[in-house]
Amino acid sequence: MLMKFIYILLTLLVLLLGSLLVLRLLDWRADQAEWNKLASLQPTNPELYKASMVADLPESARRFFNFAIASGTPLYTVAEIDMGGQFSLGSQEQPNYQSMQAQQILAAPHGFVWRLKLPGIMPVSGSDAGGWTRFRILGIIPVARMGGDSDHSQSAFGRYVAEAVFWTPAALLPRAGVTWEGVDEDTARVTISHGELSQAVDVTVNAEGQAIEVSFMRWSNANPEKSYQRQPFGGLLSDFREVQGFKLPFRVEAGNMFGTTAFFPSYKAEVKDIRFVSAMK
Repeated sequence: MLMKFIYILLTLLVLLLGSLLVLRLLDWRADQAEWNKLASLQPTNPELYKASMVADLPESARRFFNFAIASGTPLYTVAEIDMGGQFSLGSQEQPNYQSMQAQQILAAPHGFVWRLKLPGIMPVSGSDAGGWTRFRILGIIPVARMGGDSDHSQSAFGRYVAEAVFWTPAALLPRAGVTWEGVDEDTARVTISHGELSQAVDVTVNAEGQAIEVSFMRWSNANPEKSYQRQPFGGLLSDFREVQGFKLPFRVEAGNMFGTTAFFPSYKAEVKDIRFVSAMK
């Protein structure tokens, strides 16, 4: 009887492990399919940047673009980013920062994929995208699996639209679905609309035009009530470097409740490489 019980238990464990491995494979394939789709959106023969493209924008927005994009730069809008840094698994009182390694493709306003690894005794890995959040312990055991609804889509949209300010400024040049307005002498607000999604982001620049601060009201449930609502999110940008004619921040510290006493940077990214890859055929 005991042997029969052990046999059944082992069979169930094998079936469970097999199911988890199949699920992981399906998730990886979905990640790769989305990555490839977004990479294919890279313009094949993009326009070259001219200051006249932003001549009608508020002065702070003109300052931002003319710093971020050198004259004559091909206006690529899809970037691949490799990053290290730290990611918090805790709170303001106990941040519990973990070393992170991540790769991302960013193609605002269409989407993004962020692949994250948190090494350690109990390593966490997975991906975040417009349609899902999926993370696992030990590469197998799911610890977060959500998405596929309007709340997640709106929250993710806020994230990758704001990150376009950091890393793909050409995607925010004025056109249908992208509008700019002045807020004050050093801050401009860009509003991006895509289908049913819309997000406004405030960009604060210094005298040179570096976007030193980005903030917005994000649709989020990162609050004690775990209820979706608009709440402050944002961060600070620094260590600007030239990448294929763009001047981009290689350090970003961001988190919830930006601008309030409850803020702490839950995400400290140290960029290792940014690439504007050629469009896939």
